[in-house]
Amino acid sequence: MSHVRGAPFHPQTQGKIERWHQTLKNRILLENYYLPGDLEAQIEAFIEHYNHQRYHESLGNVTPADAYFSRDRQILAQRAAIKKQTIEHRRLQHRKLAA
Repeated sequence: MSHVRGAPFHPQTQGKIERWHQTLKNRILLENYYLPGDLEAQIEAFIEHYNHQRYHESLGNVTPADAYFSRDRQILAQRAAIKKQTIEHRRLQHRKLAA
């Protein structure tokens, strides 16, 4: 992945990072923080969730960290195998009920 620079002071050319900043800002504004450490901890928790726990539809419903560390193909193959087994199991159950 290569870094592409946009025009300075032109947020439209920085769309993805600007959207990320908006998401972070909206999440932070939902709560009150009485100490600077509270705010820093909440930002760290948000980044952890955003990169390591949240599934991203455009990445095939894997986390950004999984895609970055090339674990996405293995995860998707595992899901496909589970789906295949589930469909086969349901077909067998349906055949038993129909008989």
